[in-house]
Formats: sequence, C-alpha cells, structure tokens
Amino acid sequence: MKSRAAIFREIGQPLILDEVDVADPGPGECLVRLKATGLCHTEIWYMSGGDNVDYGKLSPRILGHEGGGVVVRCGPGVTSVREGDHVIPLYISECGICPECRDPETNLCSYLDDKGYYEGVMPDGQPRFRWNDRPVYHFMGTSTFSEYTVVPEVALAKVRPDAPLERICLLGCAITTGVGAVLWTAKARPGAKIAVFGCGPIGLNVVQGARLALASMIIAVDLKPERLQKARELGATHLINASEYGGNATAAVKELTGGGADYTFEATGNTAVMRQAFEAVRYGGGKCVLIGVAKTGEEVSLVPRMLIAGRQLTGTAFGGCKGRTQLPWLVDWYLNGSLKIDELVTREIPLSQINDAFAWMKEDRGYRYVVRYDL
Repeated sequence: MKSRAAIFREIGQPLILDEVDVADPGPGECLVRLKATGLCHTEIWYMSGGDNVDYGKLSPRILGHEGGGVVVRCGPGVTSVREGDHVIPLYISECGICPECRDPETNLCSYLDDKGYYEGVMPDGQPRFRWNDRPVYHFMGTSTFSEYTVVPEVALAKVRPDAPLERICLLGCAITTGVGAVLWTAKARPGAKIAVFGCGPIGLNVVQGARLALASMIIAVDLKPERLQKARELGATHLINASEYGGNATAAVKELTGGGADYTFEATGNTAVMRQAFEAVRYGGGKCVLIGVAKTGEEVSLVPRMLIAGRQLTGTAFGGCKGRTQLPWLVDWYLNGSLKIDELVTREIPLSQINDAFAWMKEDRGYRYVVRYDL
C-alpha cells in the first residue's frame, strides 16, 4: 500500500516528503496506521550524523519513534492485538519470555536483538518500506514518520481506545522516559528529595515522576527561566537557575537539601552536568540516574571515593518501562488527571511542516511538536 512519509536521505539535509510503498506484515508483525507522532531531539541528533552507524548503508530511512495509531492488519501468528486496537509502537520491545523480560530490574528485552530490529530491518532481514523501487530502512523498529508502518507485535503496547492518540503518542518516548526514570529505575521513595538537572521534554517529565512519587522536595535546575517556570507548573517545588552559579548548581542543590539529594536525574546529555548531578547526591545511599545521551566517544570523570561513600550511579533507557505491561498505566494516569500531557504540546502540525518544526526545535522554541496525519 502507499503511505505518506518523511524520508531521511542525507546527513544535514531536510527530510524528503513523498509516498513510499509499505509491504504486508510478516509473521508476528502488524501494520499500523498512525494518527500522530511526536518529534524528538533523537531525530535531530541522528539527522546531524550523531549516531555510530553506517549512514550510507542505512539510507534512505524513515525516522520517528513517538507514535500512536490503530492496527489495520495482523500477520500470521499475532495473538496479543487485533485489527482496530489502539497501540503505541515501542522502540524497546517486551516479549515476556527472554531473561531480561523475566527480570524485574530491567526493561531491556533481548528478543529482537539478533533479528535486525535495530539495524533497519524486520526479523526476516528485510525492510517493509520501498521508495522509487529501492529498500527504505526502519528506525528504532518504529518508523513513525510514515502514516503506515509495520511493527512486531512484541513492540506494540495496546492502549485504551478512549485516549486521544494525538496526546498519548508522546508516551512513546519523552514522557515515559522521564516519569519512568523516577518510578521504575530509581524507585524513588515517598518523601524523597529529588533534583532534576535539565528541564527539556525529558527533564520536565522527571519532575512529573517526582510528583507522582510523592517527593517532598523537587528541585528543577536549568539555565533558562522559561523552562524553570514550566517545571514549576508541572510540580517543581524549588527552582535553580544554573547560570547564577557559573553553570554548576551542585552546591546550591546540596545547600537546599541539607547535604545532598536522595536522587538526582541528569537529562541534558552534557558530561559535565552528569558529574554535577552525581556530586549533588548525598553520601550513604544517594542515587544519580543518567538519562541524557552523551556524544559518541565522550566519557565522564568521577572521584572514586564518592562511590565508596555510598553514592550510586546508574542509567536508564525508556525510563525502565516494560512497555506492553506498564505504558498503559500512564494512559490511565493521563485520563484521570494525574499525568499532564496537554501542557507539553507546543503545536500540532501537518506532515508537510515537519522540517519547519525541526528547525523550531533547534532554536529551542517549545517542548513537543506533534504531527497529525489527519491535518
């Protein structure tokens, strides 16, 4: 079938808007018609050449990993979803049977690791997209910048149909990553003192996660007053403008918390800030969670004695969320008013404006842009 899509072709170039051909889903796969997709800085990072992949081999490619849609066709053997179901494609699958899925401490399902899922193809080694009679590769297994996409059923979270897909599509990345980092990676305790370094789309959702975890103190750290104000709206109790401290807010966090936060979260991808966040946790059990993605090859320098003193350092992907099981909980929280999503949407746009929206994001205008395929 034909599908409208935004196609990545070359590093540093705008996405190409054109039609692609989408093949039928194979065994264990589903064809999904997307209603909406969010735009994430991961795509900007990829389009700028930041990923450690063979761009020549994996181009052209359809990006996008923050979508919401409806199953329109199921391949042989699909049992967990059916036509008409509302779903969120997952860039981290949940098969339920691999050792990682059976381990309550991780969400990093390994079922698709050796099946090409992260190399632009489906488990049979072939992509489901073609453009001008040549293969077009998948991205993160989701490729939500095509109105129709093919996704393995183990990477589809079935969600309730009364939730607006143009809002809950954002659960495909930023919101779940931030909220989950607090609830499922850090497992923050009620009454904890929490500091968030970086208040972009992910950091703001760490603030939400801290609020949901019933933290007693939620400290938002950023360089930009407008981001700090948004953090306040989402639940931050204290604001620190790091520019007033020479870009290093560690001392300010320690002063506010009386020696260090119980949990800190780094959401910038800046290795200097990663160290600051680690140094801002209390000794004797404080935990720092790294969420931001550093540039390829960068390293973080730490003082080993701080680890010996009981400070903990860890990282998270997709907030530790087991997507098929736990993502539907966030949909419930949104619908009952506990989780805020509308407040994060800067603007809804048609697919034809996707390159404009990426330009606005590079200028740091807003938080989340949502492409609606019905506009």
